[in-house]
Amino acid sequence: MTACAICGSDLHLYDGFMPTMESGDIMGHEFMGVVEEVGSENKALKKGDRIVVPFTITCGQCEQCRRGNFSVCERSNRNKAMADKVFGHSTAGLFGYSHLTGGYAGGQAEYVRIPFADTTHVKVPDGVTDEQVLFLGDIFPTGWQAAVQCDIQPTDTVAIWGCGPVGQSPSAPPCCLARSR
Repeated sequence: MTACAICGSDLHLYDGFMPTMESGDIMGHEFMGVVEEVGSENKALKKGDRIVVPFTITCGQCEQCRRGNFSVCERSNRNKAMADKVFGHSTAGLFGYSHLTGGYAGGQAEYVRIPFADTTHVKVPDGVTDEQVLFLGDIFPTGWQAAVQCDIQPTDTVAIWGCGPVGQSPSAPPCCLARSR
């Protein structure tokens, strides 16, 4: 790991709102680093690649992943039955975010094992710093998705209520959307 952020949603783990954390669990679902080793079935990464790791673990092959619904990957949450019982449905597996989301170790560590590594990563181009891309793991895409779902138009006036960086991030997409339309 070369960088890891702390997310406001981590507070849900501390205050018990999100159950099933266990002593010794490693938190952190916004992280990036350098690939040190790859498994024999990996086709997308090689040692030395710099990657950002989104918090959602995706297989890339199930029906939901093929439809682009990565947050409900049907194969990555190894505790799907427990999540179905508690939530009424399951999410994808998530890094560092309770056993209801698979019990995967998070990025607040020296090393992290990345399941489904062929699809659960974003390669970092040369010349880009950690600080420039770290937020691609959660904070920026969360704000971006909110702005996209609101269908913000170039002439719209937008007021944003939000906590921390996620609440601040949606202020960037309108200018980008305006240029892309």
